[in-house]
Amino acid sequence: MGDALHQLQFSVSITGPICLMLILGVIFKRIGLINDNFIEVGSKLVFQVTLPTMLFLSIVVSEHDFSAASGFVNYGIIASILFFIFAYLSVKLVFKDSPHQGVIIQGSYRANTGIIGIAFVANAYGSQGVALAALYVAVTTFIYNVQAVICLSPKGAASGAQTAKLMFRTLTKNPLIISILSGMAFFMLSIPVPDVVVDAGNYLAKMTLPLALLCTGASLNFSLMKKEKGPSWFASSYKLIVAPILITLGAYLVGFRGIELGILFFMNASPVAAASYVMVRSMGGNAVLAANMIAFTTVLSAVTCTVGIIVLKAYGLI
Repeated sequence: MGDALHQLQFSVSITGPICLMLILGVIFKRIGLINDNFIEVGSKLVFQVTLPTMLFLSIVVSEHDFSAASGFVNYGIIASILFFIFAYLSVKLVFKDSPHQGVIIQGSYRANTGIIGIAFVANAYGSQGVALAALYVAVTTFIYNVQAVICLSPKGAASGAQTAKLMFRTLTKNPLIISILSGMAFFMLSIPVPDVVVDAGNYLAKMTLPLALLCTGASLNFSLMKKEKGPSWFASSYKLIVAPILITLGAYLVGFRGIELGILFFMNASPVAAASYVMVRSMGGNAVLAANMIAFTTVLSAVTCTVGIIVLKAYGLI
């Protein structure tokens, strides 16, 4: 009984603060403390400034041996690609005649690694975990965008030129990838960062998760959850249950334990990324369905992630 309570307490200590911040975002929006302009500006500040700063600093000041993380990163790449193929084939089979196959596919695999995933990891492992998780965010951000073009393009396939263009834009314009690659360069080349810059950067970095979670909570639209329930539940079950189970189990079988196994679980147990809505809108898909999946998975992820942590903690795996 004591062990069960300890595992539950540990799980809630990771997911609880995130859930509360999301709830506060909803409440602040309802009572008028947060409006749509705040959400837009705050989200832009997080994506372009504070989150890149946090990821950069987590790598630069880290004592982690990144050269030993190649297996972890390679597994993340392979697992992301294989699960995308699995989701792609499953949706094509289950929703044969649906015009929204691409939206359902994206909702099944695209995780919110940059905000919710990082928040889970930060609560569980601190700055050392965030530094390692940043590598996962870098590779999956790139992969997710390419996969989105593939599944959202007409007739289910993107042209080579379109995919190449997106890949180039992702590498050269995404602030998260730029900050992570810059951090790796500074770390590998042992380039010193002045203490005053680190201290100022830490002020920005500490804004990231509270501001990001408040904006995420405030942007949730629960009225949309009543629409397109079938596809939403299908994609949500894949995102919150199937993906974390298959990818974490695969990681366990190939030998990952501890912090690496935990990060792989947290990243894949995260809800659907808000970026999926932007991508669907830009490519003329069903934006309401995409928003619905984000709301569904964001609300339910606190429960499914807590259960997953309890199970992994019970077996001493994380």
